[in-house]
Amino acid sequence: MKHVLTAILLFVGCATFSQVKIEGVVKDSIGNPLELANVIAINQLTNKLDSYGITSEQGRYKLTLEKNTDYKIQVSYIGMKTTDVSVTTKEETITRDFTLENDNALDEVELIYEMPVTVRGDTLIYNADSFKTGTERKLEDVLKNLPGVEINADGQIEVEGKVVSKVMIEGKDFFDGDSKLATKNIPANAVDKVQVLKNYAEVGQLSGVQNNQDNIAINIKLKEGKEAFWFGTITAGAGVADDNGLYLAQPKLFYYSPKYSVNVIGDINNIGELAFTRRDYFNFAGGFNRPSQSSGTNLNLSDNGLGFLSLQNNRAKEINARFGAANFSYSPNDKLDLSGFGIYTGNKILLQENSNVIYNDPELGIPDERTESNTTQRSDLGMLKLSAKYKPNASNQLDYEILGRMSQETQEQNVFSTVVGGIAQNEDTNPFSLNQNLNYYYTLNEKNIFAFEATHLFKDEDPFYNALIANDPTNNMDIPNDPYDDTAEDLGMNQNQSRYDLSQDKRVKSNQLDAKLDYWNVLNNKSNINVTFGTILSNQKFNSNIFQTLDDGSTIDNQPTNYDPVNDTDYTFTDLYVGLHYQLKAGIFTITPGLSAHAYSSKNSQFGVSYTDNFFRILPDFNTRIQFKKSETLTFNYRMQTQFTDVNKLAEGLVLNRYNSFFSGNQELESSIAHNVSLSYFSFNMFNYTNVFARVNYTKNIDQIRTASEFQPGSVISVGTPFNSNFTDESFSASGSFQRAFGKLRATARANFSYNKFNQFINNNRSVNENYNQSYTASLRSNFKEAPNFEVSYNYGIQDNDQGSRRTKFYTNAPKLEFDALIWKTLTLKSSYEYNLLSDEAGKINSFDFWDASLAYRKDADAKWEFEMKATNLLNTKSQSQTSTGSLSVSTNDYYIQPRFVTLRVVYNL
Repeated sequence: MKHVLTAILLFVGCATFSQVKIEGVVKDSIGNPLELANVIAINQLTNKLDSYGITSEQGRYKLTLEKNTDYKIQVSYIGMKTTDVSVTTKEETITRDFTLENDNALDEVELIYEMPVTVRGDTLIYNADSFKTGTERKLEDVLKNLPGVEINADGQIEVEGKVVSKVMIEGKDFFDGDSKLATKNIPANAVDKVQVLKNYAEVGQLSGVQNNQDNIAINIKLKEGKEAFWFGTITAGAGVADDNGLYLAQPKLFYYSPKYSVNVIGDINNIGELAFTRRDYFNFAGGFNRPSQSSGTNLNLSDNGLGFLSLQNNRAKEINARFGAANFSYSPNDKLDLSGFGIYTGNKILLQENSNVIYNDPELGIPDERTESNTTQRSDLGMLKLSAKYKPNASNQLDYEILGRMSQETQEQNVFSTVVGGIAQNEDTNPFSLNQNLNYYYTLNEKNIFAFEATHLFKDEDPFYNALIANDPTNNMDIPNDPYDDTAEDLGMNQNQSRYDLSQDKRVKSNQLDAKLDYWNVLNNKSNINVTFGTILSNQKFNSNIFQTLDDGSTIDNQPTNYDPVNDTDYTFTDLYVGLHYQLKAGIFTITPGLSAHAYSSKNSQFGVSYTDNFFRILPDFNTRIQFKKSETLTFNYRMQTQFTDVNKLAEGLVLNRYNSFFSGNQELESSIAHNVSLSYFSFNMFNYTNVFARVNYTKNIDQIRTASEFQPGSVISVGTPFNSNFTDESFSASGSFQRAFGKLRATARANFSYNKFNQFINNNRSVNENYNQSYTASLRSNFKEAPNFEVSYNYGIQDNDQGSRRTKFYTNAPKLEFDALIWKTLTLKSSYEYNLLSDEAGKINSFDFWDASLAYRKDADAKWEFEMKATNLLNTKSQSQTSTGSLSVSTNDYYIQPRFVTLRVVYNL
């Protein structure tokens, strides 16, 4: 690794010393500096664009050129005549100013090259070809080369530190804006322009009265010839690993015309390439937003799915993946737009994991535990959405959307615990949900605007859990007895069985309506008043039952000590609110103070007892934005929120989460208060391509719902009960990034810090837990047109946990190198190497590394056929390690992954 870094530094040094700069100022005819003028340099010998720049607020530009070379410098600005001059570079920096004249005639200098980056208002337009090096295959490869644009670890697009909320192709939604599906599947050779739309307003009628500074969308313009024709790729591949056959098939087809579009994506493979993970599925909102999300009320319905183990970096011991998705849009006329999509993802995953678990406070007699688990997961997940948008004129718009989800999942897990022994766990669920959205926007006149938004959600969840635990029926009264005997006695189980067969049926039905009516009165072009009338109506029904299956196959309902094994709970929640906000623009300031008045009512009935909580509360909020420049802002935000729980924490009957974790709710839980303050800053300087983003966030929770855990003596088996804590919990986070371009090199530095302070209650003992997490990343990336490219990065992380009387501290060091090169214009070589070192204060815990590589051949950039040899995990690393922190424990995990895979692939480009 050290020799590779040395070679890169020598290469960068040679490239830097062979360059010279030209700089100056661009003005208009009366001497005013021109901001955002375009300046490009065309090499006269090769006739290629060697450098480009955009002028700063003072009209300054700076280009990096080769020494002793002839160039044509071309300067352009909207509404003015384009000018160009010939320049020959020597050994020293050249200073050259330009004056542009108003363009009153049709004749102008011909633009030989399109400007790589242009700015039009709040829209940034990248010419994709200006940043391509020939090794790109997917949209994400193109976006990584664009200044100010990043692809995060989850595959989402980030601009100026903000996740892109919508992705469009030719102005049409791509799977309702899911950025990962776009980045992983749209072919790079189809991309002509990438338009970054800042302050994006989903509804044009509301663009002048809403704060949209956090909304960023991306629109992909296709190359000429891609419209009204099918384009895309079809990939097939095979290979061998450990005497097992490998296969993959990946059709990705797209069609766009002015009236309609169709996208079809498929993927089936057993090499661990997950096109759409379970996490992607459950995070996929499908364009739905809660109307009450900014009202100050926070009521989130819990997910009652299985306790699925999560994949680490989308790796596992074995992964068989199936994925299919189709998206369409149709515009029969200019007033009506119809669209929809369907997504299916199915996976069979084998996981193997060994964990060392350290509990918070050894003085409480909770033993540390080592577990070994082997898990088989099977999931079939599907969703279908249909949308209609009707806009008969500029004053009216009606939207309707419906999204249905169905799934079938199972998890079979064999666990060995050094405390409990051997356990077999079996889980399955078949949930269903239906989400509908109705919006109507009406502009009475330029002073009066109305908006009605309503969302209805129905969910039906039916998770089933079963645990099989070893038992010797002859030693129930002995000391020591079997590890689970005391728990079995407390649960009221029949202990004269060859094993404990413990099961739970659970059913949760949720019905929620979230609606609001907004009215804006535009006082003038500087201010407006917004009045909101809204409501949340929610009803949940919760049923659960714990039972034991005996050796003869019969079942008995358990009778736990101090707990009821059955739940039958009905929970109704109502929020009626009115909000008032005033927005004022004064110079560089946009100030939006507001408040909302809420009448809350919650009622739950169980075991023949009803509990009702009615109260009134006023919640203030305040937002201020300071716009220093077009691309430099500072935003302050304060919000007071009322947080409510759902039925899962209210149901008092015993609930079986896992073999060692039980839960009993609290019927009389009340709401909590959260104060949140955030300050964010971003700046994007087109003159030197410097991108700066910083954010700090602080939250203080009052009457927070915490869980009191009771552990059995000398065991890891616990029962948790929620209550409203009188102690304040706090959290603070800070993050920032700095990115700067130096010619063909781009340097990035990122830092993240988080601090959490919360009160933990175990066996009637209170402890104040504090968690500190730090992460620092530095990277250097090149974008040479003719030479090989690289990205070298280094990540350093610290996880510091102060929990009870025990403190743990872990360090992560992870250098990474990525390399790609276009050889003889026919071969594309890509390679990625990553090393990870995990350690604590005593020294090294484990280290592991990964090396992936691929070599592809295609005759030229327009070739229909491409052949690729791809290898993953070339070093045949068996496992990876990580640490995780929970509210009760800290653990280090060894996680087993797929072995070395080598596949041969054939790609056909339509």
